[in-house]
Amino acid sequence: MTQLKRRIIELIATAGPIPTSEYMALCLFDPKAGYYTTREPFGTGGDFITAPEVSQMFGELVAVWLYEAWRAVGSPMPVTLAEIGPGRGTLTKDMLRTLERLDPAFVAGASIALIETSPRLREKQRDGLAGSAASVEWHETVASLPGAPLLIVGNELFDAVPIRQFVRTSDGWRERMVGLDENGELAFFAGAASLDPSLLPPDAESVPDGSIVEIAPARSALMQTIADQIAAHGGAGLFFDYGHLQPGVGDTLQALRSHEYEDVLASPGEADLTSHVDFSALATSARMAGLRADFTTQGSFLLGMGLLERAGRLGADADDATRERLSGEVERLAGPQAMGDLFKVLAVAHEDIALPVFRSRVS
Repeated sequence: MTQLKRRIIELIATAGPIPTSEYMALCLFDPKAGYYTTREPFGTGGDFITAPEVSQMFGELVAVWLYEAWRAVGSPMPVTLAEIGPGRGTLTKDMLRTLERLDPAFVAGASIALIETSPRLREKQRDGLAGSAASVEWHETVASLPGAPLLIVGNELFDAVPIRQFVRTSDGWRERMVGLDENGELAFFAGAASLDPSLLPPDAESVPDGSIVEIAPARSALMQTIADQIAAHGGAGLFFDYGHLQPGVGDTLQALRSHEYEDVLASPGEADLTSHVDFSALATSARMAGLRADFTTQGSFLLGMGLLERAGRLGADADDATRERLSGEVERLAGPQAMGDLFKVLAVAHEDIALPVFRSRVS
């Protein structure tokens, strides 16, 4: 039994069952034993591999998109270039390398910001960015960023923000709680709190008992904060995550450990807990701030930004092994059976801004 699991059991035994959102927050962010505060989750030696870890091409194409978005909003200076939830800093490292080649004056004039709450991950990011000539500042929240146009990117950010779950019962929808079974082990139960019917997806009334609906007010609030910053000062945002474009019924809470799935109640603090992102809810938050919000799949975005052409250039004078590796990276990033369709992309900006890839897309 993990240290955190023991503490959660003691908490529930003393105070009663806790909502799924509180359980998820404890597992991920507990100061002493939370997953993101104590573990190295990224890469082949960790629990999962993100797109920037798959290939440098991901960060290169994101950098080009952000640069073109900057030009689309009028090339303002000063401008803040930020990543929120930057992991080990791999994406920012690849972006800065690309931007320094593309336009050194842009990098020199921009404020480079990483939004990170974990002191341990901040040190990892400092180490990863040590070779960059850019001056980087760290922030704990979006609210502390400079009052300037903002170009912000987030990759696999929202999936780790805790969600609330509600289960269909004979008495209606009730909040899903984590409690203790007759053996003193963690188990899911239906609590007393109900759900406002207006928050249910369209097909919720026809589903059987035991069905799960997920809502994520903390995710919507975070997007609202980002959107408010862009609405007030200008700029654009680009966000990658796995999830769905329309709300629906289903339990997507999952635990990942050493690249394998496990029971979400098995090892609190030692496995990554995530759930699928409802992109329509994020878009609603952005639109409430007065922004335009557009979707596409990661595959369509990367191909639209020239992924195949970039792989071709990198492999032009390379050996067969390198070409095969590049081909595998393209397939993993953009292939429909890999990240290409599962991962979605949300772009936000003012209504009159024509963003790369999304410029002809209808909201």
